[in-house]
Amino acid sequence: MGFLVEITDSEFEKMRKLIYDQFGIKLTEQKKTLLVSRLQKLFRTRRITSFSEYYDFVTSDKSRTSLTELVNYISTNHTFFYREHDHFDFFSQYALPELIQKLNTRRSKDIRVWSAGCSSGEEPYLLVMLMMEFLGRDYGSWDAGVLATDISMKVLEIAQKGIYDKERLDLLPDMYKKKYFNRLDQDRYEVKQEVKKEVTFGRFNLMNETYPFKKHFHIIFCRNVMIYFDEVTREKVVNRFCNVLEPGGYFFIGHSETIRRFSQFEYIKPALYKRKY
Repeated sequence: MGFLVEITDSEFEKMRKLIYDQFGIKLTEQKKTLLVSRLQKLFRTRRITSFSEYYDFVTSDKSRTSLTELVNYISTNHTFFYREHDHFDFFSQYALPELIQKLNTRRSKDIRVWSAGCSSGEEPYLLVMLMMEFLGRDYGSWDAGVLATDISMKVLEIAQKGIYDKERLDLLPDMYKKKYFNRLDQDRYEVKQEVKKEVTFGRFNLMNETYPFKKHFHIIFCRNVMIYFDEVTREKVVNRFCNVLEPGGYFFIGHSETIRRFSQFEYIKPALYKRKY
């Protein structure tokens, strides 16, 4: 295993503040061991012998590449297709039909959906599949697709490849596997190109002061991301989401997450809100 780099209390405080300030992720005392274990491989690669040395290295890196590297190591990205399936059921049975009706009234074909904290891509790909199912042959006449962002370049690279172990597809109906995936071998599936091209992946930090999107979104998914934020950070991020969500637009969060009852949002059901008009 080699030499283990330990962390002192003062080093942990410095690292904790850096991670909070840059990414909004709040590390509790219980996460100290996790931080130490996850960075050992990086320390060996870079021949770093202490957390103080690493802190100085990261904070002096003007390119911010090492900050990106840090968040790749500390962020947890475990997901699968149809995770928290009632969200996808609501999306296809209620939110999407309501949106299509509204857009038809406006004579608009522009559907804007954002998967914020998209992790390895299962969520945005499934949202595209659900839109393709609902719109059928008319899908091509709509300006649809999904914007998918994450802070971790590591998971974005996985997402763009669109290759998944079969266990990740266990909850998907067989029809979706056959229609929207190519089976590579006994254990792996690849999302078909017709679905891949409908997802735009990009790196985005939710801690940014402004969200510079030209048009507002009709639907935003940000699930199991804000669980790492404290209440102050969560409130700032939710306000930023509200500012880029259309009135009447839906906001999905994770079932293990809660947000304070914001005056701008109407509570629909657990983990689901609607921006007031």
